[in-house]
Amino acid sequence: MTKLTVIGCGYLGAVHAACMAQLGHEVVGVDVDEPKVELLASGRTPFFEPGFEEVLQSAIGSGRLSFTSDMAAARGATVHFVCVGTPQKRNEYAADLAYVDAAVAALAPHLAPGGLVVGKSTVPVGTARRLADAITEVTPGALLAWNPEFLREGLAVQDTLHPDRLVYGLPAGADGEQARKMLDEVYATPLADGVPLVVTDYATAELVKASANSFLATKISFINAMAEVCEASGADVVQLADAIGHDGRIGRRFLNAGLGFGGGCLPKDIRAFMARAGELGADQALAFLREIDSINMRRRVRMVDLAREVCGGSIVGRRIAVLGLAFKPNSDDIRDSPALNVAAQMQLQGASVVVTDPQAVENAQRKWPDLRFAATAEEAATGADLVLLLTEWDQYRSLDPAAFGVVVAQRRMLDGRNALDPAAWRAAGWTYRALGRP
Repeated sequence: MTKLTVIGCGYLGAVHAACMAQLGHEVVGVDVDEPKVELLASGRTPFFEPGFEEVLQSAIGSGRLSFTSDMAAARGATVHFVCVGTPQKRNEYAADLAYVDAAVAALAPHLAPGGLVVGKSTVPVGTARRLADAITEVTPGALLAWNPEFLREGLAVQDTLHPDRLVYGLPAGADGEQARKMLDEVYATPLADGVPLVVTDYATAELVKASANSFLATKISFINAMAEVCEASGADVVQLADAIGHDGRIGRRFLNAGLGFGGGCLPKDIRAFMARAGELGADQALAFLREIDSINMRRRVRMVDLAREVCGGSIVGRRIAVLGLAFKPNSDDIRDSPALNVAAQMQLQGASVVVTDPQAVENAQRKWPDLRFAATAEEAATGADLVLLLTEWDQYRSLDPAAFGVVVAQRRMLDGRNALDPAAWRAAGWTYRALGRP
């Protein structure tokens, strides 16, 4: 058992803290947000994540997990995970490292020589080296490692307890050997299960997360670019994706054309990657990411245009139901959500929009209180001239088109995620349209 602290108890930090306690470590979560600390300490979650509340309550019940706002709690721990956010700077592409810098500065005086700080936040390459120097200036003998996270919202508990790989970015020499030994103790259970381990330097570890997210964003935007070509030519992007996905070099995963990606990671991470490449004089190497970002944002505009087209040229005064507000299913996260963006744009353009989501309504109400909210898909769609499926929750995918058609004013469905069976909906009398399909 290792005594750990987790600095920053947002989505990443709270899940990491609970899962580390589940693995048998003694963990203290530290956050400056007092209400959040009190909520987590009581076993309640400040966000929706399947399976997390059960793990949180189990870890607290075991006595191995606690939460505090007092950084002095870090004293006596040997490993300290930094899990604070790195949002996009206002009016810039670059990442805002203020929270990371503040967390490390607050932690450093409480470190002991030989203590290990482990960065998990997504940061621009070069950050770890700078932070390592800052830490040793305050506490000589303290160490820093970089251990990027690869969580998928909706699968965060599984990804923490059973990761598909672990990456250690370590300093050279004896310090690196000591840091690796300490991390191996923390991750003894997944390592014993055969999880692949990549041991590398700071810069490579930092680039792993940025590169992985950029590759995923590229794959998603590629198939959405093909959707634009399919719409122009009358081809079917779903069948196209199925066909090319059989190629083992390409694969079918993340080849789902639709409204594009959002959330708190991919959009801001690829922009921060571009910004950092520019600072390093390698901006041309990542110039393609600008088009990836552009393709992704065009999907939202195209969905509003398609709604207008289906409604005969205008959405002004039309009652439109939007199913889904979170950026992906099994999450209540509305950060850079394509679904919420489309709903808000249609409202601003004169439509009467009623929205619903199984988990994200409360978050969406805080951001867009002028939208009308409904508790269920049926309530949202009552009297609707058009229905948009924008987040592919299972309960929306499994809607019965005949029964659902009873509540609407006109049977028009726009499938923003290519999640429904077009034949079934058309057979039930619906006009069915989707991005990239005839």
